[in-house]
Amino acid sequence: MVDLIEAKRDGQALTTEQIGWFVRGVTNGTIPDYQIAALLMAIYFQGMDRRETVDLTLAMARSGDELDLHDVAGFVVDKHSSGGVGDKTTLVVQPLVAACGLPVGKMSGRGLGSSGGTLDKMESIRGWTPDLTLPHFKQQLAEIGLVLAGQTNDLAPADGKLYALRDVTGTVPSRPLIAASIMSKKLAGGADGIVLDVKTGSGAFVETVEAAVELADIMVEIGEDAGRKMTALISDMNQPLGHAVGNALEVAEAIATLRGEGPADFWAHCLEVAAQMLHLWRPDDPLDEIRERVVSARSGGQALEKFRQMVAAQGGDVAQVDRPATLPQAGHVEEVQAGRGGYIAAMDTGELGWAAVHLGAGREEKGQPIDHAVGFVMPVKIGDQITPGDLLATIHANDPEELAQARAEILDALTWSDDPVEPLPHFYDVVGEEENR
Repeated sequence: MVDLIEAKRDGQALTTEQIGWFVRGVTNGTIPDYQIAALLMAIYFQGMDRRETVDLTLAMARSGDELDLHDVAGFVVDKHSSGGVGDKTTLVVQPLVAACGLPVGKMSGRGLGSSGGTLDKMESIRGWTPDLTLPHFKQQLAEIGLVLAGQTNDLAPADGKLYALRDVTGTVPSRPLIAASIMSKKLAGGADGIVLDVKTGSGAFVETVEAAVELADIMVEIGEDAGRKMTALISDMNQPLGHAVGNALEVAEAIATLRGEGPADFWAHCLEVAAQMLHLWRPDDPLDEIRERVVSARSGGQALEKFRQMVAAQGGDVAQVDRPATLPQAGHVEEVQAGRGGYIAAMDTGELGWAAVHLGAGREEKGQPIDHAVGFVMPVKIGDQITPGDLLATIHANDPEELAQARAEILDALTWSDDPVEPLPHFYDVVGEEENR
């Protein structure tokens, strides 16, 4: 292990054999934490080349169970979002894609920090569970073509151990380590095609488009070298996605979107992600035609029906899908009006995410309970012209003091301009197959 640390410290590339030995030692506990941490810091400063990064990812993917779903699905597609505020995309995209004939079996995680978790949102529905056995997972995928489950500890276990050490040693921002962490779980999950939704902006892990493209390039290269079909979308997170921020509020917004309603920016985002997932399955079909199929799956009600089937199959109360007003409700609801006129020039989206966390919608520590009812709905976007008294947000809270704090945090997160401001794009770039550019 000392040889590996010294080699990377001095800028040398580690061999495939060395990386495999290291990951096995991490998984079985034979390498002490202080040596693992030393190598992680050396990687942070010296980086890894493409071959090293692929080797690390594959070794991590093989450190535990690897799913093979081809006995129930001929082509398996997955998506990954790098996280954001108001990002309930999976809840809409999965049923859209399944309704177009492509089965989607996805494993998702929980929220930590200012980004919400997909499983936390879905657990707003009474009785719904993400805890599925592998036979249940496969049977549901075969029967209705749609599964949303929790990640198991047996999937890429080396990643869990490495991430825990990265989190406490200041090495989380390493691009090769980020890419290997994300992609090892996706490869172990058995996907043939993967669409990456890499967020950039004030509410994202990477704040510049250039950094997001660099990270996307690394992950696309890993997937392609591992024989997967890959596309990455570089999407905006300088403002919340959609209007709702908070678990039950976001579920209600996702259901509204599947019904043909919902915010225009959120629907545009979901439409493109779904189309790109389907395009990996049918690469010869023009994207415009695929988008039309996605639109038809929504307007014809097939996508909403897929969502209902998934909720029912995983123990959820479908009546809450049919009547979203019966989802968890907060005890205090208060509107926030604009005290001035002008244009919304910018938002500190990360701070908006923390405002929801402070209401109880998220967690600051792993395992912390959350309140599914709380959050806020914020209909304004960057570039909007506002007059005094206009609605900026509606806060849903179960504690008056937390409500007052959220009001202050929301107002502090907004930057104003007296001059017109250009709206922001939904997407900045596409990384992957040339025809997707």
